Amino acid sequence: MNIKTETQGKVRILTVHEERLDAHNSEALKTEMLRLFEGGVLNVLVDLKEVRFIDSSGLGVLVSGFKNASTRQGTLKLCSLQSQVKSMFELTRLHRVFDIFLTVDEALDSY
Repeated sequence: MNIKTETQGKVRILTVHEERLDAHNSEALKTEMLRLFEGGVLNVLVDLKEVRFIDSSGLGVLVSGFKNASTRQGTLKLCSLQSQVKSMFELTRLHRVFDIFLTVDEALDSY
């Protein structure tokens, strides 16, 4: 999986450079988020602007990251969801769990 990591202030931004976040590649994102949280990073923003499709495995990885962040008094926020991905969050009601923003800048302003 192609994930770009950058830091803006106290937030680590993970940009997923994949069209799909599914059973074939989502484990890499889970591993990266866990590595960050175990390394002391508290605030993670996942930029999904290039992701056009997400399945239950991809959603599960994001929920796992959310739980890891919460247990450490941190945050996992999402931004730049394409319409198909946003629909999956609404269908599964996960849009009520995550803080979801239109852009990276909007998300950064929320910290």
